[in-house]
Amino acid sequence: MKVALIGVGQAGGKVAERLTEFDADMGFNAVQGALAVNSATPDLQSLEYVETQLIGADRVNGHGVGGDNELGAEIMQSDIQEVLGSLDGHVTSRAEAIVVVAGLGGGTGSGGAPVLVHHLKRVYDVPVYALGVLPGRNEGSLYQANAGRSLKTVVREADATILVDNDAWHSQGESVESGFDSINQHIAQRFGLLFASGEAVEGVGESVVDSSEVINTLRQGGIAALGYASAPASDDSTQNIRNVMSVSRQALLTGTSLPEARKGDAALLVIAGRPESIPRKGVEKARRWLEDETQSMQVRGGDFPLDTDRVAALVLVGGVERSERIQQFLDRARAAQKAEAKKEDDSSDPADPFANDQLENLF
Repeated sequence: MKVALIGVGQAGGKVAERLTEFDADMGFNAVQGALAVNSATPDLQSLEYVETQLIGADRVNGHGVGGDNELGAEIMQSDIQEVLGSLDGHVTSRAEAIVVVAGLGGGTGSGGAPVLVHHLKRVYDVPVYALGVLPGRNEGSLYQANAGRSLKTVVREADATILVDNDAWHSQGESVESGFDSINQHIAQRFGLLFASGEAVEGVGESVVDSSEVINTLRQGGIAALGYASAPASDDSTQNIRNVMSVSRQALLTGTSLPEARKGDAALLVIAGRPESIPRKGVEKARRWLEDETQSMQVRGGDFPLDTDRVAALVLVGGVERSERIQQFLDRARAAQKAEAKKEDDSSDPADPFANDQLENLF
């Protein structure tokens, strides 16, 4: 599926950069163009593989919005024509979808991404998807509250919203910086392979996935999750049946971008590897298992022929918004919003203790 990428905010820009780099390194040519949009100049200066667009210069002078996602939304709304103008040449006639990437906990990304999605849908005829990154449980209450409001809005605006939970691919003991770097790499590999399905194939598979199957899996909108797992391929076709089943189970049960989000309205199973390593019987068996596990009758499946000594499974599940993981996050976001509101109520003027002390003001 050929896509145009737009990263909004610091996290969105970094993920768009990694995805573009991965696509170029693999030679897939699925990413047709990439743009990073931010209100902070330093975050844009660190990007090499994508074009950049500064917004809000007249409001924040290139210093960012400081986690204020209402300000992030206002700035995007004010500069939307400049952003849409910068997309000329990125959203070409070959692009089959536009993907807006953002961290939902910050300021520019969580506020600006829903606004951008809204305007993109008015201008372009192709699907507009959001790839949103949820803050982890240990990130501050401001990030949780921001993400709750942003998620509610972007799900309403986008054709579908694919979520990545920061806790899903974060390893214990990692520093914050290396943890985010690792998460971005996971996102780039998994979504890079999803977008490339059916694009730059090595050899000819029996049933190659094409972009329409990705689009149809996401057609009902709402929230989606993406899972991935791989294992060494075997020369024994019987063993590879077991390998395909194993990686398919791992992709959904332990490798998904939204842990515990297993039941949905539709699903897509993509098995990647050398054509001779992909057993038809294994793919069909895994697809039937996925039907039972997701409780969906709309389960599509196919091959992604790729020159590799491994066999891998990508599992895209659409319509997972009723999952327990989403409910847990929304509860966390609501509690965080109340905590942030209480902070504002409890804040006082530093001059209050001197209000009635009978001292005269200096001025």
